[in-house]
Amino acid sequence: MGEWRKTGCVLCAQNCGLEVYVEDNRITKSRGDKDNPRSQGYVCRKGANVAFHQHHTGRLTHPLKRVGSTFEKISWDQAIGEIASRIRQVTGEHGPKSYVYMGGGGQGCHFDAAFGVRLMRALGSRYHYNPLGQELTGIFWASGRFTGRQYLFGIPDEHAADMILAIGWNGMQSHQMPRAPLVLKEFSKNPDKLLVVIDPRKSETAEIADIHLAVRPGTDALLTRAMIAIILAEGWQDMDYIEQHTTGFEEVAPWFRGFDARAACAVCGLDYEQVREVCRLLATRKWCMHTDLGIYMNRHSTVASYLHLLLAAVCGRFCARGGNVIPGHLMPLGAHTDERDSKTWRTVTTDFPALMGVFPPNVLPEEILSEHPDRTRIVMCCQSNPLRSFADTTAYEEAFRRLDLLVTCELAMTETAALSHYVLPALSGYESWDGTFFPWTFPEVYFQMRRPVVEPVGEPLHLSEILVRIADALGIIPAVPQSLVDAAAKDRMTFGMELMQFIQANPKTLSDMPFILAKTLGGTMGSPNLAALWGLLQAAPKSFRKAAARAGFKPGITLGDEVFQSILDHPEGVIVGLADPDDNFSMIAHEDHLIHVHIPEMEGWVKSIEPESEEAALKPDPDFPLVLQAGRHMSMNANTLMRDPAWNEGRRACTLAVHPDDASSLDITDGQMVRVITEAGEVAIEAEITEATRRGQVIMPHGFGMVHQGKVYGANVNRLTKNTNRDRFAATPHHRYVPCRIEPLEA
Repeated sequence: MGEWRKTGCVLCAQNCGLEVYVEDNRITKSRGDKDNPRSQGYVCRKGANVAFHQHHTGRLTHPLKRVGSTFEKISWDQAIGEIASRIRQVTGEHGPKSYVYMGGGGQGCHFDAAFGVRLMRALGSRYHYNPLGQELTGIFWASGRFTGRQYLFGIPDEHAADMILAIGWNGMQSHQMPRAPLVLKEFSKNPDKLLVVIDPRKSETAEIADIHLAVRPGTDALLTRAMIAIILAEGWQDMDYIEQHTTGFEEVAPWFRGFDARAACAVCGLDYEQVREVCRLLATRKWCMHTDLGIYMNRHSTVASYLHLLLAAVCGRFCARGGNVIPGHLMPLGAHTDERDSKTWRTVTTDFPALMGVFPPNVLPEEILSEHPDRTRIVMCCQSNPLRSFADTTAYEEAFRRLDLLVTCELAMTETAALSHYVLPALSGYESWDGTFFPWTFPEVYFQMRRPVVEPVGEPLHLSEILVRIADALGIIPAVPQSLVDAAAKDRMTFGMELMQFIQANPKTLSDMPFILAKTLGGTMGSPNLAALWGLLQAAPKSFRKAAARAGFKPGITLGDEVFQSILDHPEGVIVGLADPDDNFSMIAHEDHLIHVHIPEMEGWVKSIEPESEEAALKPDPDFPLVLQAGRHMSMNANTLMRDPAWNEGRRACTLAVHPDDASSLDITDGQMVRVITEAGEVAIEAEITEATRRGQVIMPHGFGMVHQGKVYGANVNRLTKNTNRDRFAATPHHRYVPCRIEPLEA
């Protein structure tokens, strides 16, 4: 007889609360958890199919070592010993810059980051590559200049808004905010609310929108410059807000005076009067904005993000209720790393800085293939699959084959694992204590620590424990006194007092705290991740302590432990803090507590975005006359986390969306196999004729092309993308603007 157990979804960053039915150590059913204070019982098709993620034939059960073209099973002691020896040898010969940590947790499994980053730092490296650097670093960079810290970025306060502006975001499929489809439907149906969508294609979100601006692919920055110009020309800007809460507006305003917004709208393929009406609504409604990969992975990525922030500020909608607000957090998502600071590392070959503490994966192949003496030679890849997740699979394959050491810690034999020297089996998010730092809410500060709901098969370990063992073998972890171990076995209060004494006597050990906690409290709790959470709460920033006090937790030295216990007591997730909804400006980190709208590095870029220059830049290449949107959010794809294709059996899961007019001109019929060709390569895929896409644009989903039981399912879109086609500031890939051509294949 089975039972329902509370957990959370790990298949996207929303991590909705789930209840799973466990029978004979298997998840057989799942449903939304009505007790979860964030998702409130909502679950999408992905969450309903987590059993396919947890249970499949590709799960790794034992450490593996490459021997020739195959793998052999080895013991953990042998694996850890050999990996540590190789790390020591390579870094000793080539220096710490040769070592790279790639990962920081799969979706909803983020605690390994504390251990992976600490191991990297202890080796003397700062090269941390992470999916955040593939998607979000442009908006982090712009937000950092706006607010003073890259981790202080805005999220939509949709519950207090009467209008949502969705730009490059298909929330009906990609979510990216709690209960997104339900919220969007509410806005669509409510006569007092508005849903405005800016998107080239008629997405599922655009279908229910009150207004849909079907913008020409690649013209988002041009359109936003035009919208700001219209608002300023009409005198619709919120001058009271600008004067009270911003600085630098007088430097920025001239960038938009005299701008030909009417010509810009024509280049964007939009009616000027309709765009003007949207601008009027932005000046008069209580609106929030949601941007997504349609912006972050497109032409002018970083400057487009900056212009969207500026649009919000001009209209008085940043740090304002019902606008875009800075959420509270238990801990910042990442570190503030200003490229103007000489201490901020840059990549040795491509000269890109860390943003938000992470480097862009797009440059890693060049960093490996370089002849620079400090080139990358070791990659510790943790629950990340670059050979399917990141741009230019072909470049990644070539680069990874050149590495001196590639170690992959993973759930399954992924494409990346298959190229590795060592493959180490890790526990899944349903076999371990783990949590996520993604689910932002406002004003509530929400957190869920998932607990094991099934037992692992074989010998997998906590990913964090694997990293601790490697650190131990390298001699990185300082000696831990028996008194700490003994105190951990008693109670958390006793341990906390003993730990304080230890730190006072050994202040340099603070940097090694994740390892020390894992080897003491982690043993008692049965999880290094639980120990890490307890430690994080003891060191939580003042902003969280204030938020926790507002949520009813008693201020003082015991606050961290009280919050920790509350998290343990609520497997469904719990509100651990409350931000001040009426004083979001207090979150601004600049000394003057003002929003700094003038970013000098953006001036030349913004001014260069003119109707004439953009029209010329967008002129189709005769060899590649169509624009491929490389990546489409659907209910049937979950990046590369769903290794078992059975969850999509009987569905058209991986197709190329083609407009009927383009299909007719190319003599392509629905369901026909076609070849998609770009400068990077070519793939074969089934055509799907649909009016949802824009003429001249084709759309392909991500996350396919996986090999399962010897068969390839779908097409890998990253065979069609070049890692060198990227944003000049943040190196995010231009996935949403890839010139291509398509050719019909013979039946």
